[in-house]
Amino acid sequence: MTTWPTDLPGLGWGADYNPEQWPEHVWAEDVELMQRAGVTMVSLGIFSWAKIEVSKGEYRFDWLDRVMDLLHAGGIRVDLATATAAPPPWLTTEYPEMLPVRADGVRLSHGSRQAYCPSSPIYRDRATALAAEMASHYRDHPALAAWHVGNEYACHVKRCYCDTCAASFREWLSSRYTLDQLNDAWSTAFWSQGYTDFAQVLPPRVTPTFANPAHVLDYDRFSDDAILELYKAERDVLRMITPGVPITTNFMVNWTFGDLDYWKWAREVDFVSNDHYTEAQSPDRHIELAMSADLVRGLAGGKPWLLMENSTSAVNWQRRNIAKLPGEQRRHSFQNIARGADGTLFFQWRQSRGGSERYHSAMVPHAGTDTKVYREVCEVGAEYAKLAEVVGSTVDASVAVLFDFQSGWALRQEAHPTNDFDYWQHVLGYYKALWQAGVTVDFVAPGTNLSKYSLVVVPAFYAVSDAHAAVIADYVAGGGHVVVTYLSGVADQYTRVRLGGYPGAFRDVLGVWSEEFYPLRENETVSLTDGSTASLWTEHLHTRTADTVVSYADGPLPGVAAVTRNAFGNGVAWYVACDLDEGGLGRTVENALSGAGVAVSPSPIELVRRKGDVSFLFAVNHTGTDVQVEASGVDVLSGAQVSGRLTVRAGDVVVLREEV
Repeated sequence: MTTWPTDLPGLGWGADYNPEQWPEHVWAEDVELMQRAGVTMVSLGIFSWAKIEVSKGEYRFDWLDRVMDLLHAGGIRVDLATATAAPPPWLTTEYPEMLPVRADGVRLSHGSRQAYCPSSPIYRDRATALAAEMASHYRDHPALAAWHVGNEYACHVKRCYCDTCAASFREWLSSRYTLDQLNDAWSTAFWSQGYTDFAQVLPPRVTPTFANPAHVLDYDRFSDDAILELYKAERDVLRMITPGVPITTNFMVNWTFGDLDYWKWAREVDFVSNDHYTEAQSPDRHIELAMSADLVRGLAGGKPWLLMENSTSAVNWQRRNIAKLPGEQRRHSFQNIARGADGTLFFQWRQSRGGSERYHSAMVPHAGTDTKVYREVCEVGAEYAKLAEVVGSTVDASVAVLFDFQSGWALRQEAHPTNDFDYWQHVLGYYKALWQAGVTVDFVAPGTNLSKYSLVVVPAFYAVSDAHAAVIADYVAGGGHVVVTYLSGVADQYTRVRLGGYPGAFRDVLGVWSEEFYPLRENETVSLTDGSTASLWTEHLHTRTADTVVSYADGPLPGVAAVTRNAFGNGVAWYVACDLDEGGLGRTVENALSGAGVAVSPSPIELVRRKGDVSFLFAVNHTGTDVQVEASGVDVLSGAQVSGRLTVRAGDVVVLREEV
């Protein structure tokens, strides 16, 4: 099976292309401008269902044929969509029962996109029929490089609560539990929720007060599976008709989304692709981008991946849609390449005149080609053309961060000690400390063999099975080093609290136990003995075999341990029982890195290596000051020879082919 877009020359560079938004005379100009910008691939047809299937079973491919032919003549490869991301109004009007239903019982209407229930047999039948027609029609087209199934699954309809989903949920449960097992796992003795028949089970719709946590978590798991089955249904049709064409769908690994377990999804695509948009107002947006890129590389198993969407400048959906500064789009592009991407694409090629995303930036802005944005994409396209040697190279890391989507689902529920905890932001805090220490990291799934890593960070691994807990304990006993944070190990995979003191599953390896959580009041801050502070979370921690590293200096728990270190077997386990401020977190992470023998090399700029037959050092300067680093080799972008001292100008990017 091919695992990368076929015949793609060098790095992927391009955008979503939506020619149906424009009169046909514009299309030839588009291809000419794409060539000028160095475009090598576009995603095509993502939102074209209404124009391809104009009524049930009536397909019109003539316009799309002409576009495909133009792109092929221009030397541009096509990631062709199945066009199933947005059902057309004729379909939802004829079959309104396929529309999704909210938890409060309101059925949503068409008028935007993703207007379908993931369990709807009507949607699935029509979507797979369209995918089959697309595959049969374009199976031999020379421009076809890959298939793009759906688009951003669950972006808008994360969960549906209709009767069709209810019936599917009951089938999903009965394949996993007996009734007795279900009642036990869900702790239904609480609030008289015991079930005597699966027919009594409903989706977790709006109820008088808090829903059952295990019920909600299992519905999250069911919904994830139901949406994945939609993707697989189309994928299997495509694979049958075009077995040599690789298949993907675009993930959304970023600060805005966490509703699918992408560790499962990554096993079902031929190559991993992702959509990422920075939080425009965040001064750390480049660090969050780096975290997303590293997590996507982890999903890809370390193999090259594709950034399917990002923005050339402003988006249209944040509270304030701020334009990117000169050079920022270029830096973002090279950050993704540095961290394992073999291509970066934008949404979209030409900025729309109308529609909901008319103010979302594109490679060709409303103002045309005499613009900062178009000049910059042409510059980056020309630079990408010089990086063919980078394709296929990989990134090595000796430190890992464990990321668990399902713990994130469990922790976002209500009725926790605090509702102000954000799983993504919590992980990002630890990632930032590692980034600032100059350490490149891998992200790993629960249950991963950790033996290759010197240090593993385990942030808020909340809903933990015995098997996954044992992997971490065995790793430490065998000589590994871990940093475990608060809200880890507290519950089992059914969200039942592990008795005997927090952090439950990790008490022994950490050598501590907590008798009570002490979340802080809004605007309350406590001081620690190393001068750091906490402002969200503390807990009444007791040490058994662990040493106290830092304790509280004031607040509700003066003198109580806040950060501990425990020798366990041949390894070391750190526990961080509070939300350390940036300085305290950085010191703790650096101490753990040092103890694990990992070199700490802070730099004001971002330095990442990709290695294949040779080593490439990517240096990205996000600062306003020139920076020098020790390095030797050839600057691939400029051709300059570097001997011992590399100067990276303010806001600039250097890709150095290193001399060994």
